[in-house]
Amino acid sequence: MTMDRSLKVQAGAIKARNVLTRAERIARLKSLDKFDEEMSIVGMPKVRVVKVSLKKKKKVKKAEEEPKDKKKK
Repeated sequence: MTMDRSLKVQAGAIKARNVLTRAERIARLKSLDKFDEEMSIVGMPKVRVVKVSLKKKKKVKKAEEEPKDKKKK
């Protein structure tokens, strides 16, 4: 059975989530050394989610282009 085109996930449709699961938060806090095993799960510190954005490449001007001639008055 084939999947309908509207249900397929395209590569561009994957977005950064702003909510982490509890396991993801604990892993992030452990990597930052802000979580102890004895610490309660309730009241965990907040974890900032960094959004990755791609920068657009600047167009390189051709060296062959010459400035336009100005008319003399």
